[in-house]
Amino acid sequence: MDIRIKATDYEMSPETESYLMEKLNSLEKHIGEKSHTVRCEVEIGRDAGGQRKGKNLYFAEVRVLTPGEEDVYARNNSESVNAAIDDVKEEVERQMRKGKRRAMYSARRIGASVKRWLRFGKQ
Repeated sequence: MDIRIKATDYEMSPETESYLMEKLNSLEKHIGEKSHTVRCEVEIGRDAGGQRKGKNLYFAEVRVLTPGEEDVYARNNSESVNAAIDDVKEEVERQMRKGKRRAMYSARRIGASVKRWLRFGKQ
């Protein structure tokens, strides 16, 4: 998996980078064999919006681009960078599981219709 990281208004520490890589590597089990063709774009940093103090000051944004499939995108704001990374990772995993279930459902439905067609074709 090709991982591209961008930091916006934030100086990324080695601890944060290792934490981010640990979370992103856990996504590879959902990607499977196609991991060499997948690109993951990550942006983390301080939110440039109206507030500069208080809660939800940091954001994490992840986009997983897989050729031939629908892109997965998630963004989350939180009080710390690590919390934002955790939340966005969970959202990306949820979307990937949903896409896998949808593909499995469609394959089963097509297989059932082919089976019915073959069954009626023998009469």
